[in-house]
Amino acid sequence: MKLNLKGLKDEKVWEDAEFKLPKFNIEEIKANTMANPTWIHFGAGNIFRALMANAQQNILNEGKGCKGIIAVGGESIEKIYHPHDNLTVLVTIKVDGSMEKTVIASITESLVFDVQRDESWSRLKEIFSNPSLQMVSFTITEKGYSIKDGRGEYLPAVIEDFNNGPQSSVSYIGKLTSLLYERYMNGKTPLALVSMDNMSHNGTKLFYAVNTFVQKWVESGLVHYGFKYYIRDSKSVSFPWSMIDKITPRPDPSVRKMLKDIGFEDLEDVITSRSSYAAPFVNAEEPEYLIIEDNFPNGRPTLESDGIIFTDRETVDKMEKMKVCTCLNPLHTALAIYGCLLGYELISKEMQDPELRTLVEKIGYVEGLPVVVNPEIIDPKKFIDEVLQVRLPNLFIPDTPQRIASDTSQKLGIRFGETIKAYMAREDLDVTDLKLIPLVLAGWCRYLMGIDDNGDKIELSPDPLLGEVVHYVTTIALGDKGPFHDKLKPILSNATIFGVNLYDAGIGEKVEGYFAELVSKKGAVRETLKKYVY
Repeated sequence: MKLNLKGLKDEKVWEDAEFKLPKFNIEEIKANTMANPTWIHFGAGNIFRALMANAQQNILNEGKGCKGIIAVGGESIEKIYHPHDNLTVLVTIKVDGSMEKTVIASITESLVFDVQRDESWSRLKEIFSNPSLQMVSFTITEKGYSIKDGRGEYLPAVIEDFNNGPQSSVSYIGKLTSLLYERYMNGKTPLALVSMDNMSHNGTKLFYAVNTFVQKWVESGLVHYGFKYYIRDSKSVSFPWSMIDKITPRPDPSVRKMLKDIGFEDLEDVITSRSSYAAPFVNAEEPEYLIIEDNFPNGRPTLESDGIIFTDRETVDKMEKMKVCTCLNPLHTALAIYGCLLGYELISKEMQDPELRTLVEKIGYVEGLPVVVNPEIIDPKKFIDEVLQVRLPNLFIPDTPQRIASDTSQKLGIRFGETIKAYMAREDLDVTDLKLIPLVLAGWCRYLMGIDDNGDKIELSPDPLLGEVVHYVTTIALGDKGPFHDKLKPILSNATIFGVNLYDAGIGEKVEGYFAELVSKKGAVRETLKKYVY
C-alpha cells in the first residue's frame, strides 16, 4: 500500500487491511478549496493532522462541509506532504491497546512558508486576498509567537522586519503580518486568527505579536495608517482564545511495525532541522478536546463535534487554565524533568514509579485544584482523574519525557507560574506552602546540568534558552555543597521564564534548598523525591 492518490484507488486493499477511507470525492473537495478557501492552518505537525484534519475529515464524511484545509509549514511540507499528495494516516491508540487506522484526505493543499519560494508565496497572498477565507489557525508551538529573546529584546530577524516592512519579511510573525496586509489592501475582508497552541490566552499573545509589527510599520510609514485600525477592530480581525488537548507522540516503532506487517509501505521518519519528528503516519490517543471562542467575523467552518466546542471567551479561559496550568500540562512537565533525570523513556512507565506518580498526583489534586475555577462544561476533578488514571498510564501511548522536555523554559511560566501567582493573589492561600511545584523548578535547574541521577551525561532536549541558562549550572558537580545562590539567582529571578521572580514570590530560597539536595550526590534525585512527595 502506497500512500498517494493513485495507491488509494485500490480501495479493497486498504479496506481489507481495516483502514477507514474518506467517504467524499477528494478531487471535488480539492477544487472547491482551491477556488474559494475557508480555512488555512499554519504548523503542519502531528497535532494538526491528528485533531484538526481528522475533525474536518469527519465533517466531510458526514456531508456537512464541502471544503478542506490548506496546510502551511516548513520542511515537512516537502518531505511528508508533497510525496504523499497531502494524505496522511492517523493511528488512534485506544486504552485497550487496539488501533484504529484512518486515511486522512481533508488536507487539500500544502505550502512552504517561505518568501523565497515564489510559487508558494504567491499562492499564500492569493489565499489571504480571497474574501472566502474565514479562519487562519495555528499550532506553531509557544516559541513561534515570540518576537523577543529571553532578555526581553527583539530578535534580530524581527528588528530586520521592522525596518524593511511587509515586502521582505523573514520572521514568522513578520511574514504572517505581511499576508494580513495583503488582505487589507485587497478589500479589508474580515478574518479570524485562531491560535490553537497550548498556552494561556493564546489569541492575545498572537494579537500582541502581530499588532507590534503593525504598529512599527505604521510608525515608519511602511504601511497604510488604516492597517492598525483593521487589525485592532475585532469585527475586522479577531483573535479568539482556544484550549487544545490531545497527546500525539512522535511516530512510534510499534505502530510502524504494525503498519509494515499489514503492507503499508510509507514508514520512514523525517527529522527536521528543529529536531522534530514527522512521518507519513501519526499516532495519537483517543481523547481530545478543542474549545474555541466563537468569534468569527467572516463566518467559520462547521466543526462542532464530540471533541470540539465553541463557546465564550470566559469559558475558554477557565478551560485553558484548568488544563494548561493545573490538570495536565504541569503534570506532563514534572514527569518530563524527573523522567529524564531518572532514565525513563516512556511517560507511561513513569506512572508506575511510586514517587513520580505521587509527585504528579499531589501537584494536581493538592497544589493545583485549589486555584482552579470550574469551567462547568468539563469538571476539573473528573478531567484530572482521566489524566492520571487513564491517559498518562496508557502503556500503548509511546510518549517520552524527552519529547515533553522540549522548550521547557517556554512552558514553566504558564504551567507553574500561573499557579504561583494565583496563590500570591489569594488571601486564603499561602504561596510558601507550595512544596512540590518548587521541587519541580529545582528539578529543572538540576536537569540543566545535563547529568542524570547516576552521574551519567544526558542530552538536553531542544530549548531556545539553553544557551542562556545552562552555563550557570554546568560548573556545578555532583557532591558540591554550595551555596548556590549566586549561580541560581540569574535563573530563578528571571520572570520571563517563571512568570514571576521566584524570590519576590517568596519561594526562591526554597528552590535553592531543594537544588542543593538534588546535587548532593549520585542518587540524590531519588532520595529527595522520597523525602518530599510523601
